[in-house]
Amino acid sequence: MITFTAIRYEHAMLRGEKVLLRARHDDDVAMLHADLHDDVAMRSRSDGRAWRPIPAGSSPFAPAPPSDDAAVFTVVRLADDAVAGEALLWGIDLHNRQAHVGISLRPAMRGSGLGTDTVRVLCRYGFGIRGLHRLRLETLADNTAMVTAAERVGFRREGTLRSNAWVDGEFLDEAIFGLLAGEFVQLPGD
Repeated sequence: MITFTAIRYEHAMLRGEKVLLRARHDDDVAMLHADLHDDVAMRSRSDGRAWRPIPAGSSPFAPAPPSDDAAVFTVVRLADDAVAGEALLWGIDLHNRQAHVGISLRPAMRGSGLGTDTVRVLCRYGFGIRGLHRLRLETLADNTAMVTAAERVGFRREGTLRSNAWVDGEFLDEAIFGLLAGEFVQLPGD
């Protein structure tokens, strides 16, 4: 018997082994806002802007009209259709054919390979669908999970910005990674 879920996701272009990237729905906002914005320590580590209280009604996770310089997705865990977090290509530069990669997973979803799969699907989207030439990923140098995900997908460390990020009362280093379209190795079935 084919379930509704199997029909809905079987041919999805932005499907990985563990995740599906889809447009943001209004139903996603409260959960993403609570887990990814209201956690001050986590948000301070994932966003270069100073944290400030924002009511859920004005959430940065609210669906927005499409834009030329960003592609924003909700990450869904395929195993149970649970909202796992957000993923985006931002700073899309069509002239130079490049963009930045960003992901943020809910705390309960971390540590199970969803991050690596999400980065891989974003790369496939950026290179295969958007026709980009280069993707860039910035993360705090001590963010082992993101560094590992980037390296597993094929990103190369291009440098370190020393004491570049003000996080919770101290400056931290940021690691810069890059991946060119010709370096991206897709998995079988991609």
